Amino acid sequence: MTHPYPTPPFEAQSQDYPGTFTSMKPVPDHGEKDYQGHGRLSGKVALITGADSGIGRAVAIAFAREGADVVLSYLAETEDAKDTVKVCKQSGKDAIAIAGDIADPAHCRELVEATIKRFGKLHVVVNNAAFQKEAKSLADIADEDWQRHYNVNIHAMFYILRAAEPHLKPGASVINTASINAKRPPTAQLAYSSTKGAITNFTTGLAGLWAEKGIRVNAVLPGPIWTPLIPSTMEPEEYRDFGSQVPLQRPGQPVELAGAYVYLASDESSYTTGAMIAVAGGAPNL
Repeated sequence: MTHPYPTPPFEAQSQDYPGTFTSMKPVPDHGEKDYQGHGRLSGKVALITGADSGIGRAVAIAFAREGADVVLSYLAETEDAKDTVKVCKQSGKDAIAIAGDIADPAHCRELVEATIKRFGKLHVVVNNAAFQKEAKSLADIADEDWQRHYNVNIHAMFYILRAAEPHLKPGASVINTASINAKRPPTAQLAYSSTKGAITNFTTGLAGLWAEKGIRVNAVLPGPIWTPLIPSTMEPEEYRDFGSQVPLQRPGQPVELAGAYVYLASDESSYTTGAMIAVAGGAPNL
């Protein structure tokens, strides 16, 4: 039997970007109660961006329960980040949270430096943080919004991974969060979707470049997922029926993606690189 996750229509709600999961109705499921680890990431250290809520929080919780120490990168001070650290630590693993804007190349380097200072090693990098702002025309996309989409969604990956490269040994794993929007771009999300297309290309290219190093590079392509990005970036009429457009007729919960990230981070995926794993409720990744 499938889990009885919430289905549309959803209650009207809005938040200021980047939003907080505790204010969402219904509150997303990040695996707090049900995700059970099996030691698949024992001894590993993972750096995860956008880890205070949404997919990043679910990944952090799963990684900690699988035995990894985690470094959580997030934009601004929120109770979400504090709670994510608390839940991760309840697994008996170490967890630290670092606030800052990954649109700043210096901060990207600081994230890696802080990870090495704390743990002395780095095995997994999850580039998950994202900026999204809808616009109905090119004229509605401000210069600063276009630039921020690229600075956060794709440029930060380059800066973080360039800083991380000297510390990543054979067997290390990079996991980038792309989107099915890379191939199926909604008209109101031109800027966002174009960055997701860039992420898939970046993933494929880097997988080839780092293959000789034994470092795997893969991407997860989510479909509609119930995260704070929805009430903080979409119009009410859009999120009321959010997720109804895919065959499963509901949005995915963050915890439903955690297993894909755990697989790609674990040694079980030792022959998987350059892969695009869609977790999208049946929506085709054409």
